[in-house]
Amino acid sequence: MKKFALFAAAVAMAGAAALSGCGDKQDEVITLKLGHCHAEQDQWQEGSLKFKEELEKLSNGTIKVQIYPNSTLGGDRDMVEGMKMGTVDLALVAGVFANFDDTISILELPYLFRSYDEYKKIVTGPIGKEIEANILKSCNVRILDWWDRNSRQVTSNRPVNTPADLHGLKIRVPEIPAMVDVWRAMGATPTPMAMSEVYTGLQQGTIDAQENPIATIYGARLQEVQKYIVMTNHKFEYVTLAMSEKRFSSLTDEQKGWVRQAAKAATEFENNLVATDEEKLLKEMQENNGIEVIYPDIKPFADLATPAHLPFAQRIGQEAFLERINKELGR
Repeated sequence: MKKFALFAAAVAMAGAAALSGCGDKQDEVITLKLGHCHAEQDQWQEGSLKFKEELEKLSNGTIKVQIYPNSTLGGDRDMVEGMKMGTVDLALVAGVFANFDDTISILELPYLFRSYDEYKKIVTGPIGKEIEANILKSCNVRILDWWDRNSRQVTSNRPVNTPADLHGLKIRVPEIPAMVDVWRAMGATPTPMAMSEVYTGLQQGTIDAQENPIATIYGARLQEVQKYIVMTNHKFEYVTLAMSEKRFSSLTDEQKGWVRQAAKAATEFENNLVATDEEKLLKEMQENNGIEVIYPDIKPFADLATPAHLPFAQRIGQEAFLERINKELGR
């Protein structure tokens, strides 16, 4: 009887320990890594902090978010590969998805959209949803939402007033084939390069120019190594808040709901920030850095760029997709 009592007590203790262990696992704090390639003073960082704040509040601290700016987790392509494998949980990723999915490549064509409203109509409509499904299938990455970035502009160490001024201009572009093709068609010498290398490249003269939204130019301090901002408005720009599907699928339904809510709140915050900050940042760069702003006639640039759209789409087998976008935009 004594032995049986001891055995029963041991079983009871083991059961209590097992139950305790289950409780610990249920209350375990999850930490998500969110990476992006821009600096701490950039709007991407502010939007990331908003996402962190919202998700940690919604989860009552059971989900934590660690933010890694300045390409700490690698360049855009590295982060996409990381999300595919599940080593990176979340990232702010823009056109580099074009290296993994051909449909999103079409969005990277300069002068595809002629207004902000055209851009929003496509990315938030059925075509945008189709692209999200394609990215999920090809990359195992879930696009949670699309953040605005305003239109991309050129910075240069020589004035650019007409397309003729682009001839021989070594301009950094992202590692995106559509951008390379169209800038070449406009007469420039496009040089694909990771964002983390751009400041040094301009400083050392490896490249003469680059193109990015105003907030990115400011956040990367490119006004310190460039003389001109040329308002070409050649591409209405986005960045996706994306998440590893491997990581997302490991969450409970409640946790997935929190992630979606936090993404929505961060998107609203970021898009409002982008809408209100551009003029302020442009003025600050003029006053503090002496950068000169040029407002060229955009039509000659667009006239050279647009004929390059169809050959690019044909080369990647997306002629029909380009036609669908143009039809949706009433062209």
